[in-house]
Amino acid sequence: MDFLRRLAAGLDDRNIPWKTLIITFALGEYALESYLSYRQYQVLQRKTVPQQLKNEIDQETFDKSQKYGRAKAKFGFVSGLWSQVKNLFVIRYDVYPRLWAIAGLAMTKYAPARFQGEITQSLVFAFGYSFIETIMGLPFSYYYNFVLEQHYGFNKQTVGLWVSDLLKSQALSLAFGIPIGAAFLKIIQNTGDQFFLYIWMFTLAVQLGAITIYPNLIVPIFNKLTPLEPGELKEKVEALAQRLQFPLAELQVIDGSKRSAHSNAYFTGLPFLPKKIVIYDTLIEKSETKEVEAILAHELGHWKMGHTSKLLGISSFHLFYVFALFSVFINNNSLYEAFGFMKQRPIIIGFILFNEVLSPTDSLVKLLMNILTRKFEFEADAFSLKLGYAAELAQSLIKLQIQNLSSMDADWMYSSYHYSHPILTERLKAVGWTSEKKVSVAKPSSKEDSDAPKKDL
Repeated sequence: MDFLRRLAAGLDDRNIPWKTLIITFALGEYALESYLSYRQYQVLQRKTVPQQLKNEIDQETFDKSQKYGRAKAKFGFVSGLWSQVKNLFVIRYDVYPRLWAIAGLAMTKYAPARFQGEITQSLVFAFGYSFIETIMGLPFSYYYNFVLEQHYGFNKQTVGLWVSDLLKSQALSLAFGIPIGAAFLKIIQNTGDQFFLYIWMFTLAVQLGAITIYPNLIVPIFNKLTPLEPGELKEKVEALAQRLQFPLAELQVIDGSKRSAHSNAYFTGLPFLPKKIVIYDTLIEKSETKEVEAILAHELGHWKMGHTSKLLGISSFHLFYVFALFSVFINNNSLYEAFGFMKQRPIIIGFILFNEVLSPTDSLVKLLMNILTRKFEFEADAFSLKLGYAAELAQSLIKLQIQNLSSMDADWMYSSYHYSHPILTERLKAVGWTSEKKVSVAKPSSKEDSDAPKKDL
């Protein structure tokens, strides 16, 4: 604590150009992101299939994947520029103190006296700012879903469903955000210099609660979950779970196809407690039973090797580090004054400004976490390989790549910074996959079809 107090005293210097520093950090991060995106865009302009995929991916599929990747990259350039301009506008023109004053005025005019105070004003400020952000982001969300994704055959949702999802998300943000936000601020107000210990424990409890609540309460609001029907796939998955001593409690199918043609599968549940496996209907529709098994063997490999618990532990440590540093900045007068808060020191404003100052370290943390998660992905692939799913895992990875039109190659710098998973060529090389014909993405309609020679793409 003495070290943190000395650090706080040193940083509370009115000669520190906080606003200039934060703008510089923001522009530096944007420049880095833009440079990496440019490098990746050059890769997306290549015309030839990567050597490692020539036997798996035909030219037409590769060209379509490259075109889809370029379309998403262009969208990213525009949305990224808009986000940067908006962020600089907020900083340059003191939007935070203006919105804070509006929130205070609204509270004075419309809220009963017993509900007035910093916590209520902070919640009004936060949700008001979030609402404005949501409204300003609607054109980008609409374009991405109903123009870009629709053009490539991935969007399956209607405008009505899109609006419904938006309203549900806002309602859930209020339902959970108000009590959690109020508790967050109250803890900081009442626990003095040691608040970061208490707020860390509170946030950890919220995280663990979310892991439990999300699959059982939140997901059913947006999607229909049904038990996997009896049959070969269910028998195989249950046998795999039993073989690995995976504490399987539920095996469900999610109707992901009502929004997107993309495929996935995952498991949820707290460490040391029963788990739920969820499989997208699109994955079942487009994959053979053995391939779904291979994907789940990979996912269960993460559980078997403790990857999910390790990531939860790392996340908890990172939160402790962030909150400890925040305790240095929470009473930094010079930081507040640089952004137009001459008399008031709202906790929520301090946290927002603190995160702006901390942004350069976020880039480093992101890079290190991607290095770690890619290592975990290789280990999970190797786990599936040891279980005897080498061919099926490789085939399923290739199918998913084709079905999702994922980028077939990536710039090494871009992938290192952005990708939490290795690219396809790296994964195929790691599992030792070689083939003499292209992998079919058509799922056999019967056992007889499954035994018949597959038609190449």
